[in-house]
Amino acid sequence: MLQHIMKLATDNGLHQFNILSQATLNVANINTNGYKTRRFDHYLTSDNRLDGVVRYDYSQGPIMMTTRELDVAIDGEGFIPVTGPDGKVAYTRDGSFGKNSEGYLVTNWGDLVGNGIQLPGNYKKLFIQKDGAVEVLMPGKQTAEQVGKIDLVTFRNLEGLKLGDNNRLLPTDDSGGPVAVTSGTEIKQGNLERSNVNVFHQVDHVLRLNAGIISNLRIVKFTDDIYRQAVNLRQ
Repeated sequence: MLQHIMKLATDNGLHQFNILSQATLNVANINTNGYKTRRFDHYLTSDNRLDGVVRYDYSQGPIMMTTRELDVAIDGEGFIPVTGPDGKVAYTRDGSFGKNSEGYLVTNWGDLVGNGIQLPGNYKKLFIQKDGAVEVLMPGKQTAEQVGKIDLVTFRNLEGLKLGDNNRLLPTDDSGGPVAVTSGTEIKQGNLERSNVNVFHQVDHVLRLNAGIISNLRIVKFTDDIYRQAVNLRQ
């Protein structure tokens, strides 16, 4: 019985450290564009083991105006496909874009936006419409012409997405394949979506977890002392 209590207390302590790790990660990413709050949920399995899983809060983060013409924010659901140097497609809500040496619209880490949207070198003004259409006004022209489109996609099961590096998400068998977003979402030029982390909630969460971890360590120590005393009595 004591061994069972000790195991449950130890497992619970490890899971509390995992929860604390996610809360700390959230606070560290308070200024990361498009970052989504993570949490570690633990549960009791059918064979009385504690297990856990990382979950994400995909709710909308606050939108901040930047006035940079290449910044875009997603107002609503969806993700922007980006293509890496290896040709693999990932997905992000971080719309802090720029141009590479060839004039292609790229992310901060150099991935192409979509399959590649190339901007003319001498355009006068750039417009990114609510539906993602990228248009440029050329010198001497009165109307803008479309040079590409920023697509938006979503997934059947957002919980199934896998977190990659550089603020990117990767699809899995659990998430299903990408599905085009056709309504209810707008792209806002000159804006960025901020992290949806509530820093006050996270700090409060960390303080509560810290108290819980201390209490759990005391339980482990108390149970260990009882166990050693019982062993000594048997001798």
